[in-house]
Amino acid sequence: MEGVAEGLWELADYHEKKGQVGKAVKCLEAVCQSTVSFLPIVEVKTRLRIATLLLRHSHNVNHARSHLERAVSTPHSLGVKCQLLLKSIPSCFELKCRAYSLLSQCYHLVGAISSQIQILNKGLELTATSGDGFSGKLWSCNFNSQLANALIIEGDYPGSVSALEHGYICATQMHYLELQMFFATSILHTHLMQWDDVSLVEGAVNRCNMVWESIEPDKYYADIMLYLMLNAFYAFLLNSTINSVVKIWHATSNQFLLSISDHLLGTKKRKLCPGLLFYNELLHTFYLLRICDYKSAAQHVDILEAAKKADLQQMHHIQELTKELSGVNLDLSRSDLNYRDRSSLTGKQAQLEEQISSITGLSSTGKEHLELAYFGNVRRAWGDKLDLAPPPIDGEWLPISAVYALVDLMVVVFGRPKGLFRECGKRIQSGMLMLQEELVKLGITDGVREVDIQHSAIWMAGVYLMLLMQFLENKVAVELTRSEFVEAQEALVQMRNWFIRFPTILQACESIIEMLRGQYAQAVGCYVEAIYHFLEAAKSKSMQAVCHVYAAVSYICIGDAESSSQAFDLIGPVYRVTDSFVGVREKTTVLFAYGFLLMRQQNLQEARAQLARGLQTTHTSLGNLQLVSQYLTILGNLALALHDTAQAREILRSSLTLAKKLYDIPTQIWVLSNLTALYQQLGEKGNEIENSEFYRRKVDDLQKRLSDAHSSIYHIELIETAKLQVHQLNELDIKRAIAGPSMGVNLDIPESIG
Repeated sequence: MEGVAEGLWELADYHEKKGQVGKAVKCLEAVCQSTVSFLPIVEVKTRLRIATLLLRHSHNVNHARSHLERAVSTPHSLGVKCQLLLKSIPSCFELKCRAYSLLSQCYHLVGAISSQIQILNKGLELTATSGDGFSGKLWSCNFNSQLANALIIEGDYPGSVSALEHGYICATQMHYLELQMFFATSILHTHLMQWDDVSLVEGAVNRCNMVWESIEPDKYYADIMLYLMLNAFYAFLLNSTINSVVKIWHATSNQFLLSISDHLLGTKKRKLCPGLLFYNELLHTFYLLRICDYKSAAQHVDILEAAKKADLQQMHHIQELTKELSGVNLDLSRSDLNYRDRSSLTGKQAQLEEQISSITGLSSTGKEHLELAYFGNVRRAWGDKLDLAPPPIDGEWLPISAVYALVDLMVVVFGRPKGLFRECGKRIQSGMLMLQEELVKLGITDGVREVDIQHSAIWMAGVYLMLLMQFLENKVAVELTRSEFVEAQEALVQMRNWFIRFPTILQACESIIEMLRGQYAQAVGCYVEAIYHFLEAAKSKSMQAVCHVYAAVSYICIGDAESSSQAFDLIGPVYRVTDSFVGVREKTTVLFAYGFLLMRQQNLQEARAQLARGLQTTHTSLGNLQLVSQYLTILGNLALALHDTAQAREILRSSLTLAKKLYDIPTQIWVLSNLTALYQQLGEKGNEIENSEFYRRKVDDLQKRLSDAHSSIYHIELIETAKLQVHQLNELDIKRAIAGPSMGVNLDIPESIG
């Protein structure tokens, strides 16, 4: 009878290759539904195969789960025969582990986290008692990895770190460096999300560096940096007229890029999981952004940029090989080929298949490893994945489109404070387009809301939506800096609309939206409304300090005695604990507000000392040109008030230069008014007249922009002193919507505003 089962298996394979998944499933289900009894191992293998097909090609997770539960005899299984299936097989360690692992992923997809943890613990018990050496340790790594993810969803960060540490120990015992790196980066990611102890985070960073250096020699980074320098030279050549040199260089750079790609993806030396490089570099970037070490973080962003280009180049290379292989296959299908031509084409076919296989790690048939290699239930081809670990883990942190979007986002985060708005605009546009295309693939089109999403797609939808909100947040910041208030409105309205449609998935964005509403209101001179929104945003603990400072600045701008007192009440508590914050973001913001308040209270010398201290920290640690420009403007005003005209002239001219670079019209007007007062003090009538004319043009420009903003249909609803109204889900819907978030959703990118 086993021959019958094997025949149905082969027929199912045939239908799957033809894309006829329904027929393939029916062939396999015929084995399970047969009145003839097969050996237990036959039924287990068949149910495992059905589950794999369903998970790869459909959203029918519950059907897959049912087959797996029958195979592994969980408490949900029905019938004596079902309960005895896997237990009745004395050996087949690998088969049992695959069944446990796939069932765990089914539970993850439907949000049954307690059941997932239970089945993973069974898997760990099996590996502990199997004594199956290397294979047992590999599966232990698999189960510990999934267990850590499940425990994070439950909010058990210490338990998650413990599971990852067990995985790291197993990988170390196997002397498996790639697996060690996988667990080291996962531990760092968990600490970045929790951040209870700075020393633990630093220890996790150091361990990642130690393991990574043992995998990738310094020569790799030397190649990356050499490529970056040569790329800069290429940009110079593009602006020259030496076309022949450019052509030679272009060919050379492409070849060099493929060489880097070989290093990155291990096509020559080792099968290093390509996702590890992106994962490690992005986590280091997040860490360095959090501690405000922008100089070091910039180096990691450069590496990410080069790695992304290398990866795209290799994907293009694979596409060309695949296209060539398709042509060869088409020629081979001809019936009139002579023996010599057919032999030559067959050799060419084998050569191309070998080249593709050496890069992708897939066989010539393209058949993937049986183990489901991703969460989110979206089937992706090889080029759409960035593996983090070898089989049987195969896990990916994020799909390749999300990783590419993150790289673009990091470029925006670094470029925006420097005033590189054109490049930021390109990255924001391309990143948002990429993410919206991925959301459409998940069925998220106009009108689709949270409760309409397939449960199995919620996790991945959350990732894309969170990234989309990050791009929109940065777009709002860019447009407000450039005084493009109408464009800022439109981006902020988009954020609001996404949040209203997906309030549970995007619940972490509510405070960010309130903060941005406050910044918009402040930018257009609606200070009372700005204060309301800042204080609403401050209800989020992570944003409390910076939003209290923003609200204090609005109080200072109102200018009366009561408002100054309220500003001091908000600034004082933050100022007293500035040294307790991670990094200097809050410190530079509060020193600016405190110095501004002291200046308004005519405490000029103390204001000057606080502002000078804040300016130095901002310049050396953050490099935020807008904040530097605003610091300089106040310091120039102070120098003028103290009759230090030489210093006032120098400071105000520097501030004006920066404000022009940023297209920051309000700051330009502020500086110009101070320069007019300076020229009046010095009796420089010509400069005063010229400056006053420039000042009037800028005021007229700003007034037109403000008028356009105030007349917009969005203005009133954005500044309205009311929270966003969203549809309240019932308890079942809430559980359904939040069951998916895991390590991948909490990207822990610091707020890019401020």
